[in-house]
Amino acid sequence: MKPKFWDSRKFSIWPFVLLPFSVLIGFYNFLKFKKKNLKKFNVPIICIGNIYLGGTGKTPLCIEIYKMLKNLKKKPAFVKKFYKEVIDEKKILESVGHVFFEKNRSESLELLEKENFDIAVLDDGFQDTSFQSNLSILCFNQEQWIGNGFLIPSGPLRENLQSLKRCHCVVINGEKDLEIEKKILQYNSNVKIFYSNYSILDIQNLNDKKIYAFSGIGNPSNFYNILKNKKLNLIKEKHFPDHHNFSDTEISNLKKEANQLNAILVTTEKDYVRIKPEDKKNITCIKVELNIHNKEDMLKEIKKIL
Repeated sequence: MKPKFWDSRKFSIWPFVLLPFSVLIGFYNFLKFKKKNLKKFNVPIICIGNIYLGGTGKTPLCIEIYKMLKNLKKKPAFVKKFYKEVIDEKKILESVGHVFFEKNRSESLELLEKENFDIAVLDDGFQDTSFQSNLSILCFNQEQWIGNGFLIPSGPLRENLQSLKRCHCVVINGEKDLEIEKKILQYNSNVKIFYSNYSILDIQNLNDKKIYAFSGIGNPSNFYNILKNKKLNLIKEKHFPDHHNFSDTEISNLKKEANQLNAILVTTEKDYVRIKPEDKKNITCIKVELNIHNKEDMLKEIKKIL
């Protein structure tokens, strides 16, 4: 689990203790982007990334943009870099469209071209210097924003806000926030800023029920807040480390607790795909859909690269 001081506005000594390591990360980033060797591909590339480490809604945004491209009669495919830890995200993307899942994103893009897909949607990859993106989108969550503002390990940032100069659009999940917008525009006055929110699919199945929610995602509070904002009766929460593989014992204990509370046990789609098939009984998977505000304006940005 991420350290609490990453998102805390209260003074903590830990960011300063770890600051030398963050300085090294910053220097590494500087060298990496100075020596970048960007390969260009024949297909347009939409890269959806973040600078806040995890929990910013990249995967749901990828899916929404994929659907927009399909409506434009395009033949898109997803690209996700292979890591054992992100098999859950790959499975979610696979339920929507084809996923190229190689250890090297450039290799995936080459395969995508050979198999006659005509546009790539990258789930993550903003920090990859091996290829040239045609449209780069950064995701933020309004609640966490940039946390304490430090680079890892002092804080939650993979890069500092200077990286905004490399992106074309920013999508903020949450309510309109003029302070955040002002900060973004200080670094890139040409960036297009969009907002998004989640809707819960089949929410009627959750009404008038006590809910015990558990999750193993980057920012679990975001999941619980979705439930609360929809006025659902959330009576208990339990979170695990990001990409956690649930044991039989953990699932059994969760079910016992839910039964004692006379509540239904719910989790995220990302967590649900990591649960063994035999353990999924009596667990409700909460599926959400990302809604982009001013969707037509986002569509205009996409059409520019087609």
